[in-house]
Amino acid sequence: MVDRLAGKTAIVFGAGSSGPGWGNGKAAAVAYAREGARVACIDLDPAAAEETAGIIASEGNEAVALAANVTEQASIDRAVAATIERFGVIDILHNNVGVTHMGGPVELDEKAFQASLDLNIGPVYRTSKAVIPHMLAKGRGAIINISSLAAIRYVGYPYFAYYATKAAVNQATVALAMQYARQGIRANCVMPGLIDTPLIYKQISSQYGSVEEMVAARNAMVPVGRMGTAWDIAAAAVFLASEEAQFITGVCLPVDGGQSCAVAEFG
Repeated sequence: MVDRLAGKTAIVFGAGSSGPGWGNGKAAAVAYAREGARVACIDLDPAAAEETAGIIASEGNEAVALAANVTEQASIDRAVAATIERFGVIDILHNNVGVTHMGGPVELDEKAFQASLDLNIGPVYRTSKAVIPHMLAKGRGAIINISSLAAIRYVGYPYFAYYATKAAVNQATVALAMQYARQGIRANCVMPGLIDTPLIYKQISSQYGSVEEMVAARNAMVPVGRMGTAWDIAAAAVFLASEEAQFITGVCLPVDGGQSCAVAEFG
């Protein structure tokens, strides 16, 4: 389908990619644009934001690249103000920023734990604080938070803080959905399962003997026999942001190849 988001503006936090290829935020930003939305591509790395906005522009769609630090409210406020100045409205808020820190509470130091809070659940609070008033003024809006299957399942990795903070993203999404349901704002989250993105080669590969071992093991863990792609996550986000999902709010949607249904590893 095309033009499901025509006339709308999306602001995507974490719209860059952590390496060559397609990360979830980068794919979502491009997918929103392909459905007719104007997109504010926000990333800590200005070059990453510019790359995504450049792809959108090269396809004949409208985008702006902005740098922002999602751990700082003032930085987010500036990005939101710049988006409103450019496009006049924000219809879709997409939160993609997240990080994994390996270790249980014994191994994890206080600094890494606090960083997990700041980068996984903190952005949902800070971006909502900045964007929701604009949505309330228009009487409409859709919030898409990217959570993880780790919010509801132990997925085999020892990352205590990631499990805890992604579970918080789920319930924060429900809280937003219920508080603002009568004001025309919907909030849903996508829970990616094992997805093949540049991030896993930086943050997950250390748990395996080699990259090849990681890819094979992760593919084997998924009932359909392979990891998903960033485009699988983007497709779910576009649907939840569109009018097709106008009666859907407070949902935490697994996009995981059936992994959340399994009681044992496949392979």
